[in-house]
Amino acid sequence: MSQLLELFPPGSAVTADGTLTIAGCRAEALAAEFGTPVLVVAEEALRARAREYSTELAARWPRSRVVFASKAFPCTAVQRVMVEEGLGLDVAGSGEIRTALKAGVDPALIVLHGNAKSVDELTLAVEHGIGLVVVDGPDDVDRLEELVPRGGNQDVLVRVIPGVTADVHAHVMTGHEGSKFGLSPSAAGELIARIERSDRLTMRGVHVHIGSQILDTQPFADSVAPVAALGEFEIYDLGGGLGARYTYSDHPPTVGEYLDALIGAARQHLPAGAHVVIEPGRSMVASAAATLYRVTTVKRGAHTFVAVDGGMGDNLEVALFAQRFEAGIVDRLDAPGGSVAGTRPSPEQVIVVGRHCESGDVLIDGIDLVAPAVGDLLAVPATGAYCFTMSNNYNGARRIPVVFANDGVARLVVRRETWEELSARDVE
Repeated sequence: MSQLLELFPPGSAVTADGTLTIAGCRAEALAAEFGTPVLVVAEEALRARAREYSTELAARWPRSRVVFASKAFPCTAVQRVMVEEGLGLDVAGSGEIRTALKAGVDPALIVLHGNAKSVDELTLAVEHGIGLVVVDGPDDVDRLEELVPRGGNQDVLVRVIPGVTADVHAHVMTGHEGSKFGLSPSAAGELIARIERSDRLTMRGVHVHIGSQILDTQPFADSVAPVAALGEFEIYDLGGGLGARYTYSDHPPTVGEYLDALIGAARQHLPAGAHVVIEPGRSMVASAAATLYRVTTVKRGAHTFVAVDGGMGDNLEVALFAQRFEAGIVDRLDAPGGSVAGTRPSPEQVIVVGRHCESGDVLIDGIDLVAPAVGDLLAVPATGAYCFTMSNNYNGARRIPVVFANDGVARLVVRRETWEELSARDVE
């Protein structure tokens, strides 16, 4: 039980009658009130993680700022929590800019990313006074110089490819040569020189990001020297990418260990008076949430398939880059690896699949569950990152609600999509 429970949001527990609670709320009660599937966020765990990042970074490099990578969970309520805890927001695209502003962030604390920014996105950034635009190439500079009014100014960073390859799935690797993001150091140097001659853009510094779900600190440290070699700047944005714990076998570095490596390299290579920015996303939110599903079908044969009422419509991480998850039946978490004193049957290995018409709609390929049956409530932990943001309407599925839980009280922050909204954009 302890191993599985550790994957759920901090503060989760199992009651005396063997039922999972998240932030003091019983899982069955959450499912009854809000339906399934439902994404449940432990609000205090979210806040505590934000404070941990801010405190740990400031202790190592006082001139610094934590900027939440909104793409990991671009829910207005989540962004608002980050703003209330003093963080800036990293956004990619017009939608994330709009939700960030709705969340109440100071526009000066927004960092805009994107390898293919549109005129509309850059116009929105300029009009709202977005603090930093990370230029990904000369085309960004061309557009910004046309959009910034005469006498105006836009602060920019230049994204650099450091040539660092992290041991992660190719789909979440961004720091290697050949990445679609950023520029080689030589090309970055040329663009920096051009920006420094601009009368509408101000060159503030450089940006680097090497990927996501990285479970080793060394690649982060290795990414600092290549950007430092480009010169001395006011700001060095060292990106994010720290991995989260999804499975029993995952052992990501702590925030402190990650920052020891990253800031250790910064002390070695960067000017002492520089401003350091980091952009945690996945590691900020993944463990703060869990998804509850209702079991709809159990088929036993060559394999036992346990099908739930969600799947790749609310969690694309498995299909996109083979992310592994764990799970448990909410009223049988006390026996995830075996029976208790013979009172329950031994667990059986099953494949948890979704409801969508794709063979790739597999949530967990091989997991032990105790006597799974139709109607059971299945809880999947560590779904706070990249699940909400990539939710979709495959097979006409409605996007699922988000619920904040705190000290035994639950509140809806994103409602379930309605049937009417599925056809709201039809013009015939």
